[in-house]
Amino acid sequence: MNDISEYERRITAALDRAAQALDKLSAGEGGDSEALKAELEAERVANQQLEERVRAIKETQEKTVARLEAEVASLKKALSTRDAEVQQMRSVNEALRSSNGALREANAKGLGDPDLVNAAMASEIESLRSARSAERAEIEEIIATLEPVLKEA
Repeated sequence: MNDISEYERRITAALDRAAQALDKLSAGEGGDSEALKAELEAERVANQQLEERVRAIKETQEKTVARLEAEVASLKKALSTRDAEVQQMRSVNEALRSSNGALREANAKGLGDPDLVNAAMASEIESLRSARSAERAEIEEIIATLEPVLKEA
């Protein structure tokens, strides 16, 4: 942004110089009107060049902002996916704790209930699957983050 401000300052100064030269020319103070005309034309060319530079900088900034917005959208999506997986893992872990608590109570009473054992094992398997899914999502996120860096290298 400092470059744009500097270019705007330079354009304004050039326009001021051009206006002063034009005032001199119209007032007849210049003496050498051809020299003033040449100076005025040089200022116009310089202004055009500066305006083109400002346009190029603005275009570059717009592209950068668009790229950053796309990255933010991608990160939001990844965060949303990760949050859903964490919520699923919490739910599965709660079911596992409940199942294990029921299994402990049955064992304390000397009752070996095969249905409780099966439920506990199913909950544990689901918990492991959920953890694996979360790890896979994390790995995919890391890979997605590294791919642009590796392409640049």
